[in-house]
Amino acid sequence: QLQASGGGLVQPGGSLRLSCAASSGTLSAYTMAWFRQAPGKEPEYVAGTSRRGESKKYTDSVKGRVTIFRDNAKNTVSLQINSLKFDDTAVYYCAAGSTTAYISVVPSEYEYWGQGTLVTVSS
Repeated sequence: QLQASGGGLVQPGGSLRLSCAASSGTLSAYTMAWFRQAPGKEPEYVAGTSRRGESKKYTDSVKGRVTIFRDNAKNTVSLQINSLKFDDTAVYYCAAGSTTAYISVVPSEYEYWGQGTLVTVSS
């Protein structure tokens, strides 16, 4: 079971760090990713990392502003978001997938999902 946290209300240009922790299982066995879903929109891939963290993939709209990193010893994955924009407003979900040969951007390839944490960017 995954538990996401760290969301909140932040002004444009601000930063947030989202965290995802596993209450059971070992995250090191999975490719981990963050998705987000804005109101009225489809889920969108944000960032992903391979099992040991040596590979990372970001969607173009967040490159240079977002960093995903994992601590397998602590069984956590985090997402640092800087220079937040209004368009970053969404519920952010962490996800774990058994497909480890590549970092998938497809939600259906992730078997386990956290409950989501809301990020609201507003002035």
